[in-house]
Amino acid sequence: MRRFKRTLVAAALATTVIAGTAGWATGNEQTAVTSPPAGTAAWRADHFLHRNLPDPATAAPSDIAAFFAGLPASARHELAARHPLVVGNLDGAPVTLRYEANARALTAERAAERSRVADTRLPRAEREAARERADRCTRLLAPGRQILAFDPRGRGQLAEVYGDWSAARRTAVVVPGSDIDLTSFDRTNDPYGAPAGMARALRAEMTRQAPAVPNAVMAWAGYTTPVGVGLDSATGRLAQAGAPRLERFLAGLGAPHAPAVFCHSYGSVVCGLAAHALDGNRAADLVMLASPGVRADSAAALHTGARVWATRRNDADWISDVPNVRFLGLGHGADPTSAAFGARPVPSTGAHGHSGYFAPGTDSLRNFARIALGRPVGTAYAVSGGSV
Repeated sequence: MRRFKRTLVAAALATTVIAGTAGWATGNEQTAVTSPPAGTAAWRADHFLHRNLPDPATAAPSDIAAFFAGLPASARHELAARHPLVVGNLDGAPVTLRYEANARALTAERAAERSRVADTRLPRAEREAARERADRCTRLLAPGRQILAFDPRGRGQLAEVYGDWSAARRTAVVVPGSDIDLTSFDRTNDPYGAPAGMARALRAEMTRQAPAVPNAVMAWAGYTTPVGVGLDSATGRLAQAGAPRLERFLAGLGAPHAPAVFCHSYGSVVCGLAAHALDGNRAADLVMLASPGVRADSAAALHTGARVWATRRNDADWISDVPNVRFLGLGHGADPTSAAFGARPVPSTGAHGHSGYFAPGTDSLRNFARIALGRPVGTAYAVSGGSV
């Protein structure tokens, strides 16, 4: 009875904290995007190759990779031109072909938004929103950007690659948490709290520590994230919708080395639910940072072949005030940084706030780079210009 009462108190406290921590507003309930890419119906009906194309909803990424490997280059480019939204989001398709397809999709999306800007029948607020979205597409189309996924549905989803993925010997993937979508993917205020800033900082640190080792980092915002701090962030509903998307994404990368996957905040809930499908070939490491819990009682309960790491600055991160409970679907369970959980600890001295773990000069960023490079955490080793 006493234990039950403690659970009730903890659940009530979790509800209070989740609804009001740090003055955040309660988030709006989101509708998860889970269906195949827009344009899938036209893709299924296209028989220009005189055969059925692999179904985006059911074909395994390995089957999709084999399909494209068997096509001549002209046919691959024709498919990207005819179905850019499908090819650009098709896990298992060649990475460079996805870049090409997404450039086409972004160009088309920009043209559509510009048409809305010019439509005087629309309210001013809608026209201004269209202008902002068109400008966003223009920035994503800048030379040198490598957009691996672009889905304009809902609030928009995006993935970007930094570096040459095909040539990289060490790779990493960043999975963000709440409030990330097309508009906030590479925001300039709080850059290290956005996936683009996280990925760029990690790649720069990896290059600084091991300049002779080719590396690449992906920022993956390929699921519907919670908005604000509310019921969406307190439950696993959106994470359960996002986990299969992460599993497929990692399965379709075809990396020469399994990446280290860095899961921030609510993104760690997604990673926790996807972990059972990560056998060490799809992810070498899972790093849970600033996590509210991963819906498992221990690292062993994740049933993953990846090494599991965790870090959180209890004295500087408000997420540490959220009780680690699960009750009637509320909360995400055990603290991954607790000794009982069994994850490998990552020192993070210097990180401040909930989004400061990738800030240059922090122990957390230095150690994240070491994990991605396959180097010992907390051990100095030589780099050009000195030691770390």
